[in-house]
Formats: sequence, C-alpha cells, structure tokens
Amino acid sequence: MKIILLKDVSKLGRKYETKTVSDGHAINLLIPQGLAIAATADAVKRIENLKASAEGERKVQEELLVKNIEGLKDATVTIACKANEKGHLFAGLHKEALVVEIEKQTRLQIEPSFIQLEHPLKTTGEHMIEVKTGNKTARFKLVIEAK
Repeated sequence: MKIILLKDVSKLGRKYETKTVSDGHAINLLIPQGLAIAATADAVKRIENLKASAEGERKVQEELLVKNIEGLKDATVTIACKANEKGHLFAGLHKEALVVEIEKQTRLQIEPSFIQLEHPLKTTGEHMIEVKTGNKTARFKLVIEAK
C-alpha cells in the first residue's frame, strides 16, 4: 500500500515522503496513530501544498536563526546546577535546558538541534558551545556553577 508520512517515523522515512508498506502495517499501525495517510491523488496534491508552505516557513526560520546566531556570538551564558564537591553535576545538562537558559539570558530563540553537543555536560566550569546552521557557526561561553 502506498502511504504518505505525516510525521518522521524511525526506520521508515521522513515527513511528507511517499512510501510503500504492507497493508497490515499501514492499516493497523501507521494510519490509526496519525503517522500516515493513504496516498490518493487528492492527498498527494494536498501534501505537495503543505510541503511547499513548510519549505517557505523553514527558510524564514533559518534566516531568523542566522540573525540569532550573530547575536549569540561571543556571549556568556551562566547556569547554576546541583553538583558535588568535586564539580560533577548530579544530572547532565542537555541541549533543551541550554535553549531555555539562552532564551532567558539573551532573549534569542534557537532550536536544540542546532546546538553541537556530543553528550550532556556533566562538570562545572567554562565550556565553549558551538551553534551551527547551514554554513553559519557561532561559539559562546557557557559557565556552569555549582548551587
């Protein structure tokens, strides 16, 4: 059965892609959970319009992000977290928490996916964090203090 994905589905495809899956998988799982719709001619036209508007919106978001990245360059963000006496955090600091603090302190909105972190931060002190979108990159200093 040919379907159009309405959301990203792991091991199957990305949003708005057309895929061929077994009838049972489509009817019993994907369509009832709102992850896909049947790929009829009408649905394909509707999805093409949605895809075009989403692409336009993404470009606007990317332009806004480039402006935000320029504002973030050479900034310092300070976060206070619970830590032991050796400077190790009790909970790792994730991208999502960083985005919240960046917005509070600099009033800039950045998507978590653009922050380049290999793993959550787990120590106090100064860290250089890289934010990257397309060909634009900015670095800012993150200071983690113990509470």
